Amino acid sequence: MPRALNSGALVFNSMNHPFFYIALAFILTHEMDAIRCHEWRIFPGLSRLKDQTGFVVFTLLHLPLYALLFWGLFGRENNEALIRGVNVFFIVHVGLHLLFLKHPKNEFTSALSWILIAGAGLFGLLSLLV
Repeated sequence: MPRALNSGALVFNSMNHPFFYIALAFILTHEMDAIRCHEWRIFPGLSRLKDQTGFVVFTLLHLPLYALLFWGLFGRENNEALIRGVNVFFIVHVGLHLLFLKHPKNEFTSALSWILIAGAGLFGLLSLLV
C-alpha cells in the first residue's frame, strides 16, 4: 500500500530550512519564466529540436524531475543530503546562466528573469551557510 505524505517531515524540514524553501520557490518560478524565454533553445541536445518539439520535451522532462524532488523532500524524513545537493545546484545554476549569457538564443535578459535566477542561488547559498 502506498504511503501517504509524511506531514511530520514536511513541518519539521520546512521549519529547519526556510532559505531552502525560498530558493525552491525562486527556481520553480524561474522554470515558469524559462518556458517564456524558450530555454530549450540554449540546451545542448534540445536546441537541435524543432521549436514545438523542444517545448514539449523541455516541459515534460520537468514532470519526473518535480515528482522525484517532491518525493525526496516530502516522502521521507531524512532529506538533508538532498537539500544540500539541491542548494548546490541552485548556485551552479546561476553559473550556468552566466556561462550562456552571450548565447545567441538566450532570452533571459529581463530584470525579473535575473531576480529569479539569482534569488535561487542566493537563498541556496544562505541555506548552506546557516
